Amino acid sequence: MLVNWQIVASMDSELAANLALNLRELRLARALTQQQVARSAAIPRATWALLESGSANPTLSVLAAAAAALGVSLEELIAAPRATAKLFRRGSLPCRVRGNVQVSSLLPDALPGTQIERLELARGARLTGIPHTPGTREYLTCESGVIEVVASSEVYRVESGDVLVFRGDQRHSYANIGQSAAVGFSFVLLRPPLAQLGA
Repeated sequence: MLVNWQIVASMDSELAANLALNLRELRLARALTQQQVARSAAIPRATWALLESGSANPTLSVLAAAAAALGVSLEELIAAPRATAKLFRRGSLPCRVRGNVQVSSLLPDALPGTQIERLELARGARLTGIPHTPGTREYLTCESGVIEVVASSEVYRVESGDVLVFRGDQRHSYANIGQSAAVGFSFVLLRPPLAQLGA
């Protein structure tokens, strides 16, 4: 079988470039110096510097040590680097409508144990919240308008700039009691079920 060594060399060069960029980005994301991460990987700092420059030809054991030190897989080290930023246009994230309330996800990625949403309540709209896992805390900040929150039979008037913190494992509701649309942001910090705490 004939081998096109130019293609092989090009692939090797691409992998080396991917490795170099990924190692540097992953290290900087963890606020580590080359000395610190090299020590963690049990390889000389000069070797790490060569890896980040793209001029090294590492063995599998060196790659495995680097991956372990950074807490990633080998595949992630040599894969094409991820974009450092991604723009999500208005309306591109998950959104649901409940009556006259629009509930939109604020983040494209799921964060374990949390829910972060934007609530837009039309004039006179009311939204009944579903009690979460015992121990859950909920934070609601009002961006515009006036939102009335009822939690455990207590009534709170939340105005622009205010933040209300309450137990999210109880019955609660939100209502727009102003003269125009109201917008709030809900941050729910979920407490895992007791059965999961020991896992």
